[in-house]
Amino acid sequence: MSSESSLERRLGGVDATTIGVGSMVGAGVFVVYPPAAAAAGNWLLLSLAIAGLVAYCNASASAQLAAVYPTSGGTYVYGRERLGEWPGFLAGWAFVTGKIASCAAMALAFGLYVAPAYATAVAVAAVIVLTGINLLGVTRTAWMTRWFISIVAAVLVFVIVVAFSEPPAGSGAGALAVTPYGVLQGAALFFFAFAGYARIATMGEEVREPHRLIPLAITAALAVTFILYFLLGAGLLRFMGPELLATTPTPLHAVMERVRGGIGTGALAVAAALACLGALLALIAGVSRTMLAMARERDLPHALSSVSQRFKVPWLAEVAVAAVVICLLLTQDVLAVVGFSSFAVLIYYAVTNAAALTLTERPWHAPKALNWLGLAGCLILAFTLPPASVLTMAGVLAVGVIGRAVFSPSRLR
Repeated sequence: MSSESSLERRLGGVDATTIGVGSMVGAGVFVVYPPAAAAAGNWLLLSLAIAGLVAYCNASASAQLAAVYPTSGGTYVYGRERLGEWPGFLAGWAFVTGKIASCAAMALAFGLYVAPAYATAVAVAAVIVLTGINLLGVTRTAWMTRWFISIVAAVLVFVIVVAFSEPPAGSGAGALAVTPYGVLQGAALFFFAFAGYARIATMGEEVREPHRLIPLAITAALAVTFILYFLLGAGLLRFMGPELLATTPTPLHAVMERVRGGIGTGALAVAAALACLGALLALIAGVSRTMLAMARERDLPHALSSVSQRFKVPWLAEVAVAAVVICLLLTQDVLAVVGFSSFAVLIYYAVTNAAALTLTERPWHAPKALNWLGLAGCLILAFTLPPASVLTMAGVLAVGVIGRAVFSPSRLR
């Protein structure tokens, strides 16, 4: 293994888009609708639209910057190049910590669907197996993700059709007290289910023709995901109403129970399991690429920049991600990590938009106003999350900043 080996550009536009869609349409879609409905009530689709708008602003900023800096690391690199070392470090640390927690949540969700009595053991096994797949090369990651997302998308479309065709199970009116704050909190929670397109940018050294394909892949992945989420949200509201939706932990399961013979619930269990696996597969790849970039700059231990000469993957970073995720699975309850992950990722994208504001050359469809909207949207949504999520992740980010101040690369040099 050599840290000097470079990654190889093996991904085309379809592969990059598939990894983005697979990263977004993961466990989030199976768990995010009830808490979002509890916050937003009848205005659930407005919350979804706000989350989609902020995600589009972020995607636009990511695409602009990825075209200029087609290297691994995403906003960690953009922040360093456009704003300075500290904003770049904050973005990288937010991404790594938030997404490692998300990896644990995805793995545990998979375990709960496959074998509830042995959820932790199954989750640990899934992390080990998928890390092994990632270590075999990025084209295998894309190939596996493509199969996963094809099955999951087909089942979700089936859920949408059933939700619109069956008689409603709940009242469509609802009596939930909703405030503008609740709508924004719903949008912030929905953001957890959107934050997958960053994986395309973090794999910038492995995409062919990155200046052209990365922006297209990010936009296409977000568009496909938003349409699927919007139709699913509209179907769930029509079928269950906001009150029942808010109090049903597994609303998609409730819809599929209407399908006779148990076929619907069985298909949903398979889809949920594959969605978790697909998202976990792409998450491990994305986090390891950001760790690779940070290790190159010695913001993380330099050994993590080691790249396999044979398979052209950051092998030590991927093993490190798997090890930390397994520790979380064995010691923590990570089901409440949605808020933690959302806060960290919103801070990450706030840095993305701030970096994009410094670009002088930009396409006509990406004016600075879009970056300002994205920056403001990220900060507003981040601080409308539950206070426990905000305080916990703010503490984690502070620990990283203090650690870098003590062990800064310049001081070590």
